[in-house]
Amino acid sequence: MISRVKIARSGQRSLQWQARKCNQRCLATAASGSFQYETGDAAGVKVASRNIPGPVTHLAIVAKAGTRYEPLPGFSEGLQQFAFKNTWRRSALRITREAELLGAELGSYHSRENLVISAKFLRDDLPYFAELFGEIITQTKYSAHELHEQVDPQMQHSRKVMLNKSSDFAINSAHGVAYHTGLGNPLYPASSVPMAKYLDPDRLKAYSRAAYAKDNISVVANGANQAELLKWVGDFYTEVPDEAPPEVPTPGTTPTKYYGGEERVAHDSGNTIVIAFPGSGSVTGGSYKPESQVLTALLGGKSNIKWTPGFSLLARAAEASPGAHVSTEHHTYSDAGLLTIAVSGSAQQVRNASFEVVKTLKKVAAGEISKEEIKKAVATAKFKALESGQNINTGIELTGAGLIQGGKAFQLDDLAKSIDGVTEDQVKKAAKSLLDGKASVSAVGDLYVLPWGEELGLHV
Repeated sequence: MISRVKIARSGQRSLQWQARKCNQRCLATAASGSFQYETGDAAGVKVASRNIPGPVTHLAIVAKAGTRYEPLPGFSEGLQQFAFKNTWRRSALRITREAELLGAELGSYHSRENLVISAKFLRDDLPYFAELFGEIITQTKYSAHELHEQVDPQMQHSRKVMLNKSSDFAINSAHGVAYHTGLGNPLYPASSVPMAKYLDPDRLKAYSRAAYAKDNISVVANGANQAELLKWVGDFYTEVPDEAPPEVPTPGTTPTKYYGGEERVAHDSGNTIVIAFPGSGSVTGGSYKPESQVLTALLGGKSNIKWTPGFSLLARAAEASPGAHVSTEHHTYSDAGLLTIAVSGSAQQVRNASFEVVKTLKKVAAGEISKEEIKKAVATAKFKALESGQNINTGIELTGAGLIQGGKAFQLDDLAKSIDGVTEDQVKKAAKSLLDGKASVSAVGDLYVLPWGEELGLHV
């Protein structure tokens, strides 16, 4: 293992050098620098980095091991919770203490498609964390006592948090209705799932060999020199298997299929109805449709200005139902997307606002929207997409996933150009195609009051 003293000494020299150079060029770089990723390959692992000026680096391993690809319930979250636990070289306590000594932040999370293990640290500590991450994905013990005493309680807590929020529950339900399996798998297993039947240390360890194989991961960094990153990945990732062992189930590659339909769940902690339609895949894939993002911005619902209800189409539509909260989101995946409109509040308010939502969609499809509204929506969609891409966490996951899925990094310039090219006619056609197709409707709460999809005038 690399000595911390060595890292610290080289770090001091490097920081002094950076301080001198920063006075000469940092202001110019901030104005003219690019957020484009450099890509490469080291030891068979795909690598990407943005050498953003500054003393801090954000390093992450992105694995195609989200809930879409897990062979059994809980495997994605199990891998997430086992990050930074005991390895064959270091204890979890040692990892934590060393990270504290270096002033670093460690984290891990999973989404529907990806598992992300990350760290933020001072720039010159890159060798230490590159080595640590290589150790985590190849040397974690997956001990039974850690599973039962630390991982299981965390997973139970996550399930309870989701079940207690009707809005999260409804979004999960809408994904299940839209896609059934794959992207339809819940982010966290339901409380009724017998986890002990599926999740055990041996199975999780076997699955980790597939999840962390070289063809299933990528290493992404912000604030790191690409040549230096390639060097350390080449040194420390030689033990990573080239591909999954034949006896281990590999993450699937079945294309996503949209189904649609309706689900209603009685719930006593709130009322939410989610109306969802097929959206756009990622810009790094082959199913990207920028008009879906513009339509999402056009509908809106959630205000960008504090203390005001906002002026988007759905914000104005919801004015007749005080207390109802309407928000439109676009959930983007590698080969699919889901445009969701969520309405929350009291049961009667949600019912009234839901009818207004569908009326507004029909107006957009009929072309009863001014050019000025479309122009504002394009600007809003462009801003939100670029802001999200510039966000380090979002950019890292999208880039890592793009490298794994198609060898293409997420680039902000490409995204901006595609949204700029969206026309008024494209947005109207997109809205019409949603209404002509099958919707996915999930109602969670007081089912005696909440409307059915067909009652709203939707095809389910």
